[in-house]
Amino acid sequence: MKYRTLGRTGIKVSPYCLGAMMFGAVGNPDHEDSVRIIHKALDAGINFVDTADAYSQGESEEIVGKALKGRRDHVVLATKAHLPMGDDPNQRGNSRRWIVRALEDSLRRLGTDHVDLFQMHRPDPDTDVEETLSALTDLVRAGKVRAIGSSTFPASAVVEAQWVSERRGLERFRAEQPPYSILNRGIEREVLPLCERYGMGALVWSPLAGGLLTGRYRKGRTADTHRSAFGFKHMSDERRLDAVEQLVVVAEEAGMTLTHMATAFAIAHPGVTSAIIGPRTEDHLDDLLAGAETVLDDAVLDRIDEVVAPGTDVGALDMAYAPPAIEHARLRRRLPEDRPAA
Repeated sequence: MKYRTLGRTGIKVSPYCLGAMMFGAVGNPDHEDSVRIIHKALDAGINFVDTADAYSQGESEEIVGKALKGRRDHVVLATKAHLPMGDDPNQRGNSRRWIVRALEDSLRRLGTDHVDLFQMHRPDPDTDVEETLSALTDLVRAGKVRAIGSSTFPASAVVEAQWVSERRGLERFRAEQPPYSILNRGIEREVLPLCERYGMGALVWSPLAGGLLTGRYRKGRTADTHRSAFGFKHMSDERRLDAVEQLVVVAEEAGMTLTHMATAFAIAHPGVTSAIIGPRTEDHLDDLLAGAETVLDDAVLDRIDEVVAPGTDVGALDMAYAPPAIEHARLRRRLPEDRPAA
């Protein structure tokens, strides 16, 4: 692996980050098998592991903790908090009350006294970002966190957080974790340039577009895969499937698999530090590692640009963040009596 620097933190990480979402009940419930996959990734030179408390409700962190026993010092470990971890309305979000507790729970499950990167899994419109950054600053100063980051924050929220950190003398987000793939290139417009501007690392998720860029989902075919059981709408989006058909041809003519082309594309952008790969099985990991030396030349990148223009999205991932102003009709529609112009 050719290691890269995570923003301007000085922390060296591999261009592939091992995502642990598929370890646990949601993906691979076999702990021993999952540990073997993690060890194989580490032996291959991957030194960056990303998980979250919400992945299988803590089970993923427990598996990662088992795998890192005796190897913790050589791994850059990242986790996240924000998503619900119970029925209690205060067991979620970005409040000081919750994230301090969430980190303590994560450290216990991971079997460590610190994480290298602690990320807010999503924005929280109900919590002042200063409240969040203040709590995160205390966790850094307590030695429980080395760096802090955001995940799937819109560009405006990234800038606001940077300004608040500067004005209040607080720790600032050192990384952002947005979705990015050939099919979802919207972050090329603002988010990735912002990461470069503020010296933030970009740890991108879903480089295979939720599985669409594996080549197993094709127009007019029914895919019998683990992911298909979840009923994601983005798997059957005709616009996305049309683009996949064109990309299959690009990959074949370039002499590579669609999976390898998609992963190489994600780490080719100068603003991207690492791409998260999320294997569920050892075969998945082997396939991804086999493409580690794949390099896309300008001719291939130009052809990809012709299929999906830079800075554009073809449809959207079901799990993509939608701000309240888009998600709730009441925030984008005036009351009926206020709508007439006269």
